[in-house]
Amino acid sequence: MVGVAACGSVSSIKALWETRIQRRRQEEEQRGRPSRGGATGRLSVQVWEDQAVLARLREKLQTEDGRLVLRIEQEEWKNLPACLVRFVQVQEWQIHRTGLLKVPPFICSFQNLLVLDLSRNAITEIPQQIGKLTRLRELLLSYNRIRVVPEELGGCEILERLELAMNRDLKELPDQHLDLSMNDFVSLPDCVVALPALQWLDMGGNRLQQLPDDIHRMQMLQTLWLQRNELQILPENISRMSRLDTLVLSSNRLRDIPSLMEDMTNLRFVNFRDNPLIVDVSLPLRTEDGEDDREMFGRDFMLTYIQEKRRRAEPPPDG
Repeated sequence: MVGVAACGSVSSIKALWETRIQRRRQEEEQRGRPSRGGATGRLSVQVWEDQAVLARLREKLQTEDGRLVLRIEQEEWKNLPACLVRFVQVQEWQIHRTGLLKVPPFICSFQNLLVLDLSRNAITEIPQQIGKLTRLRELLLSYNRIRVVPEELGGCEILERLELAMNRDLKELPDQHLDLSMNDFVSLPDCVVALPALQWLDMGGNRLQQLPDDIHRMQMLQTLWLQRNELQILPENISRMSRLDTLVLSSNRLRDIPSLMEDMTNLRFVNFRDNPLIVDVSLPLRTEDGEDDREMFGRDFMLTYIQEKRRRAEPPPDG
């Protein structure tokens, strides 16, 4: 009986051990399945959420004046979802009072974008990718918290309108350098004039028709490129830009040079070439072979022009 009992005990222990091993395997399999099922479940939830967001965004699409417009106003959208790239055909964004914190880097996917109006939000920076929007005509970012305007903005080749009003943290640009050349600006944006630390500005190749009377607010500006525009007159206050040492005005429609510009003692290089100035001025040649080693429409030309204009304005002597 003892032997039988012993054999029975060994068999029971073996059976019990095998049962435990089998149960453990089943538990491991069961733990694995929910894990995989959980990932699938989370993925399904994410897909469902994306679909819900897309459906919500789709309701914001409107056709206005032949353009497909994304219009969101007075709803909380602190961040724009990546699934928005499903609507790259949108030509205009009108997103106001949403608490939006930043312009998403995927903005460069919207190559059909003509107008980007994100005014009255909480945006702190403009991404470098903005420069890839080569068809963008209007960039409106007033009433935000913009601190920096990237140099890449110059890549927006046909930009006509730039608004950055009431961005109180916007005080200077990277390296105090801004290139907005080869666009379609008809006036110098107020937000640019309001940057007192700006040192270098290129607005060449636009359609500027006049400069603001308060251009002297740009107190630190040293270099100003305005070639190939449509300027007809210069404001008198340009003479108050005491740090300006380079001023390029070639290929405009200027008919006169303000007399006060002769007081700009720091102005070392200026170019008035290809302008229909009303006073015809010729400078004497300096070299024996008839070649002039000076810039014919530079500083000497400007001073001679002003002196000749003043001389012609004097009344003739009594005969």
